[in-house]
Amino acid sequence: PDWEDESPYPEVRAAVSNTDDMEMTVDTIRAWTIGLFWAIIIPGLNQFLFFRYPSITIGSLVAQLLSFPLGCAWARVVPGVRIFGVSLNPGPFSLKEHVVITVMATVGSSSAYATDIIAVQRKYYGQDWSLGYQWLLVMSTQLIGFSLGGVVKRFLVSPPSMIWPANLVICALFNTLHSQVYSGFRDTGISRERFFFFAFLASCVWYIFPGYLFTALSTFSWVTWIWPNNSILLQTVNQLFGYTSGLGMSIVTFDWNNIAFIGSPFWRSGWAEANVTIGFVLFFWVLTPILYYTNTWYSMFTPILSSHMYDNTGKQYNVSRILSPQGTLDEEAYKRYSPLFISVSFAVAYGMSFASITATLVHSVLYFRKQIWLQARRSLSEQPDVHARLMARYPQVPEWWYFSILVVVFAMSAVTIEIWPTEVPIWGLFLALSIAAFYIIPMGMIQAITNQQIGLNVIAELIAGYALPGKPLALMIFKTFGYITMAQALQFTSDMKLGHYMKVPPRTMFWCQIAATIVAGTVQLAVQEWMFTNIKDICEQHQSDHFTCANTEVFFVASVVWGVIGPGRQFHQGQIYHGLTYFFLIGALAPLAGWLINKRWPASFFKYVNVPVVLAGTSWIPPATAVNYIPWALIGFIFNYVIRKRHFNWWAKYNYVLSAALDCGTAIGTLVVFFALQYPARGTIGRNTIENWWGNTVYARTADQKTLPLRKVVSGEVFG
Repeated sequence: PDWEDESPYPEVRAAVSNTDDMEMTVDTIRAWTIGLFWAIIIPGLNQFLFFRYPSITIGSLVAQLLSFPLGCAWARVVPGVRIFGVSLNPGPFSLKEHVVITVMATVGSSSAYATDIIAVQRKYYGQDWSLGYQWLLVMSTQLIGFSLGGVVKRFLVSPPSMIWPANLVICALFNTLHSQVYSGFRDTGISRERFFFFAFLASCVWYIFPGYLFTALSTFSWVTWIWPNNSILLQTVNQLFGYTSGLGMSIVTFDWNNIAFIGSPFWRSGWAEANVTIGFVLFFWVLTPILYYTNTWYSMFTPILSSHMYDNTGKQYNVSRILSPQGTLDEEAYKRYSPLFISVSFAVAYGMSFASITATLVHSVLYFRKQIWLQARRSLSEQPDVHARLMARYPQVPEWWYFSILVVVFAMSAVTIEIWPTEVPIWGLFLALSIAAFYIIPMGMIQAITNQQIGLNVIAELIAGYALPGKPLALMIFKTFGYITMAQALQFTSDMKLGHYMKVPPRTMFWCQIAATIVAGTVQLAVQEWMFTNIKDICEQHQSDHFTCANTEVFFVASVVWGVIGPGRQFHQGQIYHGLTYFFLIGALAPLAGWLINKRWPASFFKYVNVPVVLAGTSWIPPATAVNYIPWALIGFIFNYVIRKRHFNWWAKYNYVLSAALDCGTAIGTLVVFFALQYPARGTIGRNTIENWWGNTVYARTADQKTLPLRKVVSGEVFG
C-alpha cells in the first residue's frame, strides 16, 4: 500500500477513512435545524435532571444514534423547495451533516459549570443576582475555553500523533451507521432502529415503578428493611448495607437513574470498570469502615457517608454564623463557633482526588514518556498525514477569529467580576486563565495520546484558597475560570479533531460549535430559573420529588472548605485533615510500585491495573454512593465481558443502542412522572394513597435513610 495515503497509526487507519468527498453536503438547513433542536433539547433536559438525585446525563451517543433516522426521514419527507436560494432538502442525509449535528448536540450538553455558582449563590448564600449577571457568567466561562482551544489547534489537532482515542470509537460508529454494514459480524435479528424503539418504550414505562409506584425498587437497601432499628448493632448494619448514608453492600437497584448516574456501564470497557470497582472496594468498603470505626477525624459523630458539613455538636454546619455581611469569613465568629467536619467517606474522596492528580502525572511519565516525548516533538515539526492534507483543501479558520472571541469574552468576564460584587480582582481573573493556558498543551497532549484528562479543579481550589482567602464566591468563580476553561478548551479541541477525522470544513465546525454553545447555555439558564421559581423546596435534603441538588451541595461544601475557611485551617500541619495531604505522595508512589511489579512479573494480573483509573474512578463520591457503583459494575461485567465474549454479534449490533434507549426512555419517563403525577395540584396527587403504602415508605423508616451517626453528642458538650 501507499503509506503516504494512510495514517501512520494503525488505530486511526482502522476507524477513519483516508478519502474525502468535497461535494458531500454539510452546511445545510437540515443539519442546522436538527443540530439546534438537539442543542435545545439535550442541554435543557440535562439541566433539569442535574438537580435531581439520582439522575442520568444524556450524552453524545443518544444524539448520534437518534440523528441518523431523523436525518434520513427528513431526506424522504421534506420537499426540496428553496428558501433564499437554499434547498430545504439537499438530498440523502450525509455523513458530514451527521457529524455537525452530533457536535452541536454534544458541545454544551452537560450542565454548564457556572450554573452551579448561580445555584449556590441563590440557595446557600442568599445572593439572587440579575439574569444579566447569570448570562454573562455562563457565556464567558463557556466560550473562553473555545478561544483557547482554537489557539492551540496547531499543537493538539493538526499533528497526526495527536490521536484522541475516544474519537475513534465515534468515527467507527459514524462509518458503520452510514455504510449500514456491520463490520466483523453477521447482521441478524431485528433492525437497530426497531430495537431502540422497543427498549426505549420499555424503559419509559418501567420507570413509573421505581419512580412513583414502588420507589423502594430504586433505594433497594433490602437488608436495612429487615433491621431498621436504631440500636448500635442494627445502626452498624444500616451503615454497611444502606444506600442513602451507608456503604451500599445491599448490591441491587432496579432504577436506571441509579445505575447510570456515573455514566452508562455499556460504553466503558470491562477493564476500566474493573479498575473503578477495585478502587471503590479498597477505599470505601475496606479503608472507610476502618477509619470510621476507629473514630479517625471524630468521624463516628457524623454519618459514615454524607455530602453535608458538620459542626462540633454533630449538627449540620451553619455557614451563616461565620460569614460577615459582605459574605466573607468572620474570623472571630469562626473561632467562637466550630471547626468544620465532613463525613469520613467525603474525606477519603478528597484524599483520592489529591492522589489521582499526582498518580496521573507519574503514570503518564512511566508508561507513556517515550510516546509522549516522541509525539510531542513530532507535533511541533511533523509532516501532515493524509487527513491533514485533505483538510488543507478547505478554507481554514483565521487565528484572528479565535483571538477576537478571546478579547470579547475576556471583556465580558471582566465586566462580570467588576460590576457585581464578586470579590474577584482583575489579577485574579488573569491568574485563573493563566493556570488554564499553562496546562492546556501538556494536559491536552496527555489526553490526546492516553485518553486520560487531569482535572485542575483541586489545583485551582488550592491556589484560590490562598490567593483569595475567606471569599467563597471569589473561589467558585476563580475555580471555574481556572478549571473549566481548560476542560472546555479540550472538549472543543476533541470535537475539532473529530471534524478533522470526518473531513468537516473547519469554518463550519467553528460556527456550529459557537452557536450551539450559546444556545445551550441560554437554555440551561432558563430551565434553572424556572426550576428555582416553580419547584417547591428545591435543594432541600428531603425534597419530595428528589430535586435535592446533590451535585450543587458538593460544590457549596467545596466553597466553604476551600473558600470560606480555607486550606490552611483544614489541611495544614496540626489541623484535623492534615493527613489527607499524604495522599499526594501515595498517588505519586502507587503507579511506581505497579510499574516495578510489571517490570518484575510482566505476565501478572497487575498489567491490567491502572492506578489513575482506580483513584479517579470514584470521583463522583459524594454525592454518588455504592448504589451508583456496584450495580453499575455488575451490569458492565454482564454486558462488556459475559455477553461480549459469548454473544459478540448481538453485543456489537445492539450494545450501544440499548444504552441510548435506556438513557432516553428513563429521561422521558422521569419527565412524564414529574409533570403528570408530581408537579400538578401542588404535589398532592397520591399523597394519602399511593405514596403511603409500604413500597414507598419502607426504606424511609431506616437509620440509613435518617442519616444517623453512630455516636451522638451529649447536649451541652462538643467533640474535637
